[in-house]
Amino acid sequence: MSELTGKERVQKLFKKEPLDTMPCFSGQGAVVVQAIEEMGTQFAKIHTDARLMAQSAITSARLFNMDAVVIPYDMAAVAEAMGRGISLYENADGVIYPTVPNKWKTLDEIDIPKDYMSQGRLPMIDEAFKIIKEEAPDLAVGAWVLGPFTLAGQIMELDILLKGLKKNKDATAAFLDQVTQVTVDMVKHYQELDVDFISVRDMGSGTDLLSPRMWKTLVGPNLKKVFDAITCVPSVNHICGSTDMIIEMMHECGADALSVDQKNNVVATREKLGNDVLLFGNFDPYKTLTQLEDMKEVEAIIKQCIDNGLDAVWPGCDIWPDIRKENMETYVKTVKEYGKKASPAVGRI
Repeated sequence: MSELTGKERVQKLFKKEPLDTMPCFSGQGAVVVQAIEEMGTQFAKIHTDARLMAQSAITSARLFNMDAVVIPYDMAAVAEAMGRGISLYENADGVIYPTVPNKWKTLDEIDIPKDYMSQGRLPMIDEAFKIIKEEAPDLAVGAWVLGPFTLAGQIMELDILLKGLKKNKDATAAFLDQVTQVTVDMVKHYQELDVDFISVRDMGSGTDLLSPRMWKTLVGPNLKKVFDAITCVPSVNHICGSTDMIIEMMHECGADALSVDQKNNVVATREKLGNDVLLFGNFDPYKTLTQLEDMKEVEAIIKQCIDNGLDAVWPGCDIWPDIRKENMETYVKTVKEYGKKASPAVGRI
């Protein structure tokens, strides 16, 4: 049998069909400076040009033999489209992500425009998806969106949002309903673009910030609405930080797979959820790919992730673009070689 393409490998993973080896990919940002340097451009420019965004995603994957690409790279695009502005840091030489400069300060100010999907950089990102699908048909194409609670924190100051949960509960809940509908609109839109998977990242809703009781009331029901809207492509529920106390509720939201970061006790999570659930994670990308200098340590971290019962070794958050080349190579090589053994939910050919 000929070797599977990256696209085939990722598609089979989500279908829980036997694979030749574990795919190496991410549902978070995975652009690297080595790709940007090879293209002769700057990090600041890849967020505003469809071709540069597409080429940087493809080049990053090709350089390190990844199985998929995922865009966009920053969290500010939807807030920008709503009229909250954007700080692009276009004159910066290093790695600085775009940010939102003008968040709403009160619930009364909030006014989400009906035509936001045609505003800002969202049409440009759509064009980047089309370019990737045309020029890299062998790679899986992933889209990610912010979950409702985390998106709310991008368009409104988080401390005001949290205070509103206590002092103005009904108005805050109504606002979260609005933001949930935005997330639903976005995932439906990316389905129409025929991506291969959608990662919903409500990373700001872990139990470092919210109690399990608040999560069950404010986050879980809204995430379920989002995953109910994803009907045509595989979906991933990703939350950063502490998730041990909410992992079962995360599963109940209805995603095809769960993604957790390094704070999650994956062995315990696997025991709670059983072997039929697709579970991704859970290494610290900054430490593992940018700080460690001993490749044996990098290899050991990735192997431990596999031994702990993961079906795909995902970084716990975005890969910091300024990675060490050797670390990234070791990560991918270890996944491809050590991942030839079956994972709990997915067999091998």
